Amino acid sequence: MKATLAVAALAAGASAGSVHHRHNHAALHAKKGYETEETCGCTTVYSTYYGQPTLVFPPAPPPAPTTVSTTKVVVPTPIPQTCSTTGVYTFPATTVTLTEATTVPVPYTTSVPAGTHTIGGVTTVVTTATTVTCPYATVSTSGSVTTSVIESTTYVCPSAGTYTIAPTTTTVTEGTTVTVPTVTSYPAGTYTQPEVVTTVYETSTVVYCPFDIPTPSTSEAAPTTYVAETTPAAPVETTPVATTPVAQPTYPVTTEKPTPQPETTTISTPEIESTTTKQTPKPTGGSSSPGKTPAKGVPGKPWAVTYTPYETSAGGGCKSQSQVNSDIAAIAAAGVTTIRVYSTDCSTLDFVGSACEAHGIKMILGVFVDQPGCHAGNPSVTEQISAIQSWAKWEIVSLITVGNEAVLHGYCTPSELASLISQTKQQLSYTGPYSTSETVNIWQQQEFASLVCPFVDFVGANAHAFFNTETTASQAGQFVKGQLDIIDNVCSGKEGRIMETGWPSAGQALGQAVPGFSQQAAAIKSIVQEVGDKAVIFSLTSDAWKDGNTQCQCEQHWGCASVLGISI
Repeated sequence: MKATLAVAALAAGASAGSVHHRHNHAALHAKKGYETEETCGCTTVYSTYYGQPTLVFPPAPPPAPTTVSTTKVVVPTPIPQTCSTTGVYTFPATTVTLTEATTVPVPYTTSVPAGTHTIGGVTTVVTTATTVTCPYATVSTSGSVTTSVIESTTYVCPSAGTYTIAPTTTTVTEGTTVTVPTVTSYPAGTYTQPEVVTTVYETSTVVYCPFDIPTPSTSEAAPTTYVAETTPAAPVETTPVATTPVAQPTYPVTTEKPTPQPETTTISTPEIESTTTKQTPKPTGGSSSPGKTPAKGVPGKPWAVTYTPYETSAGGGCKSQSQVNSDIAAIAAAGVTTIRVYSTDCSTLDFVGSACEAHGIKMILGVFVDQPGCHAGNPSVTEQISAIQSWAKWEIVSLITVGNEAVLHGYCTPSELASLISQTKQQLSYTGPYSTSETVNIWQQQEFASLVCPFVDFVGANAHAFFNTETTASQAGQFVKGQLDIIDNVCSGKEGRIMETGWPSAGQALGQAVPGFSQQAAAIKSIVQEVGDKAVIFSLTSDAWKDGNTQCQCEQHWGCASVLGISI
């Protein structure tokens, strides 16, 4: 059995998310879940990190290029613990004290398909032609010994934009998980990983026990960009680069149709030739305009409901225009004012758009991102953006989301997603709110927030209470409200919106989270009472084409039309 990964985290300030992505056939969508089991204040999570994000404070730039070995420094990175069998495990408390701010190369992993990939590096946003001197992580090889080191280099940024500096290139012959050293900084302080007691449900599971992160004083924070105006150098065309996101475990996931993804193996990063010479990377994006807040829903009703124009049967084909008209008419009759769609396939713009126009329904449009690339050159992305621009019925568009959990699934790195959002804004004449939709833990990652916040107008997050084993159906609203409170404070001055939340009507219980028709009704009632005017309910219909053999056996049972009073 392929090894799976989990994350153990404190219950205080907990956050959770679900996994939801597009079906390979006609872009159908299939939700994926995870389990948690909490004991003695700790939780095992199969999709996300809980608690506060790790704070990253880059050091001031060194006066000259240097190389610093950090292999012997003990730092408070999450501790991986391998559980070879199922059962209850206890991991003792650990304390790490740093007497001064420490910067080290911490290896992270990312999944890549077969081919040549440019990954890693340090991403920075500049507002003018600038020379940037910054540290970056690489490896030094001496004989059979490979050491992670931090080196410093200087780059010329010829214009405003987002730059990835000193990335690495690796070639793989099949889908693989690669390990890349990444610069991580820790302020001085005492870091405590409390005792963790957790239940493991699958063999070969790796549990990560994170540390509580002390809050540094303002004086400890150093600026992330070192700016000095300079005469722009001639740009050098380079392969599009991708920064490595903060490490995300490989979670148990639902098999996609029609072909399962291949098993992946972990390999070490190949030997990298380091450099301290001046280079001119290519910018990947620009600055964002001030945030625009999306309109809220009607009190006592959900802000929106997700809608996909696919048959609910096992075949999952596209619905006809008349079927779509009937669905949208029923949604409007129930008093729901907005629907969320994920992409443009199955004639979504023509069929769904015309039905919404006829019945006074607003649309949340989506640009869906998956392999082979998180950029406007991806044929699927290009097709969607072009179709939306040609359609251009902006008067019925409430907002646009670029990507649905694309970073969580490894389809995008934070810098790629930020650049794609910027490119989408430039190619569409729509001037309303833009964002993306990720789980709360992704938004909490300092790297993700620092790169993506400047390019979005609000913070969009998927939050499913069902996958938190300590949450009952009647408590779902409180849980989702807690998630909304977190994302409200991620991007300064930009509000949060819950882009996907719900409860299944059938399946296997996950701790105190019990599926069922009455439980679904209680959960959605609770969610609507707490955050209904800022939440999108998932989903209008249950779908037999989704995989019913997941651990929760709930993927086919999220339809909630009857609970919302929608007669379809």
